[in-house]
Amino acid sequence: MIVDTICIIDDDPIFIFGTKILLKNNNFCDTILVSNNGEEGLECLKRFFKENNKFPELIFLDLNMPVLDGWGFLDAFKELFKEVDTKIYILSSSIDSRDIERAKEYFLVKDFIAKPLTDTIITDLKNNIK
Repeated sequence: MIVDTICIIDDDPIFIFGTKILLKNNNFCDTILVSNNGEEGLECLKRFFKENNKFPELIFLDLNMPVLDGWGFLDAFKELFKEVDTKIYILSSSIDSRDIERAKEYFLVKDFIAKPLTDTIITDLKNNIK
């Protein structure tokens, strides 16, 4: 396994289902946490940290979600968890250059990946994370 825990924050159940299969088939991680929007994601991370005294190594974050979108999540995350060394990858169906440029403004965001995820993308991530 490359990482112990990954968190997927996305409101698309088909994307979540497919991503979980890709991650498992590629022996990418042991534990997958799932939240359906940014607010749930923040609460999930708070609980996970409280129970395990650590954070997931990676977060896959969608931008367009109800309740709290990806941008709102990033703003709240950087205020709540200042000392965290978690890598956040934005996974979005948006290929708007403004979104890509805006993502670069967040030091926690390691990359902007256009959906859908593929075995090739997972392999590239594995190689870059090692």
